[in-house]
Amino acid sequence: MAVLKVKFTKDKRDKLAQVLWVLNWVSVVTGIILFSLGLFLKVEINKRRELMSDREIHSVPNMLIAMGLIACGINFLGGKICYDCVDTTKFLRWKLLMLPYIICTFFFTFCILVGALMCYTMRNELEESLFVGLRDAMRYYKDTDMPGRCFLKQTVDMLQIEFQCCGNGDFRDWFQIQWISNRYLDMSHKEVVDRFRSNVEGKYLKDGVPFSCCNLYSPRPCIQHQITNNSAHFNYDYQTEELNLWRKGCRQALLEYYTEIMQSIGLTVLIIWLFEVSVLTGVRYLQTAMENVLRQGDPDSESDGWLLENSFVETARTNFNIIKNLGKCNQIDTANNGDPNIDVPSTAHYGPDNVPPKEIPVAS
Repeated sequence: MAVLKVKFTKDKRDKLAQVLWVLNWVSVVTGIILFSLGLFLKVEINKRRELMSDREIHSVPNMLIAMGLIACGINFLGGKICYDCVDTTKFLRWKLLMLPYIICTFFFTFCILVGALMCYTMRNELEESLFVGLRDAMRYYKDTDMPGRCFLKQTVDMLQIEFQCCGNGDFRDWFQIQWISNRYLDMSHKEVVDRFRSNVEGKYLKDGVPFSCCNLYSPRPCIQHQITNNSAHFNYDYQTEELNLWRKGCRQALLEYYTEIMQSIGLTVLIIWLFEVSVLTGVRYLQTAMENVLRQGDPDSESDGWLLENSFVETARTNFNIIKNLGKCNQIDTANNGDPNIDVPSTAHYGPDNVPPKEIPVAS
């Protein structure tokens, strides 16, 4: 029994073909949208590639770009097919191609759904990439005279000002690294020497943060050095007073920024997927209705269209048997003790010296 069978008159078939022609051109536009979304996400990621590790975070934008290009090609072809389906004679040139086209489009729409879901599952990979990238960028913050790293100080400072954040997880991350270059430290000063000696790794660590961590909206002048030393500042208590530094870590700030972008893109891709599925459903109805018209031999007659000619169970069973039979065709019949040559006639009993006897022609 056919699944979701619908009866079409000639007028309904013609209107369906015309509507699908328009929708396929709309789908070409959605393909351009997919391409643009992937390109936008790729550009946004590349803007801060210095703050991310080399992980597979470009898989989602690359997939969206590829799907956008494929969508333009597939739907352009689909528009041409639907336009020709108005005329039965023109449909004949597409008859053998329509079913493979529908199958390929079905798998393509599945890929669109996967791309939409990947937009929502990319968060963990992005967080790991940001954690490693920000950690390394902060570690090289002081290397302003080293080629390949001299730009990181400006990059980190601009990041902390723009996103109003400080450190990787929070401002205390700056306490664990030396972010002031030795070129700007007075090695003749006792306090500097003592700090170097007090650290097992020989680093100059202090409870201070770069200027870019300062909260611009704080009424008090920024306290960025000796943050944990209450006696170093008037009317100051490190434990109780709200610091005039950005409270949020930059990893969290960037993660929220990219998550908002990816969720918006994911929702858009889901809507495009639903639209592509609806267009594919219409093309399937048009294909089956036109094939039934050809079987009846009357272009003006009514015809049935459906999604599946048999039920879901029967269709699955039929396809499974086809795949199983294809596997059997590649096997050698190894019956009779597994000898593939068991049925080949033997020449051991032809005659003397195994020479076959001559055939005596039969008189007519």
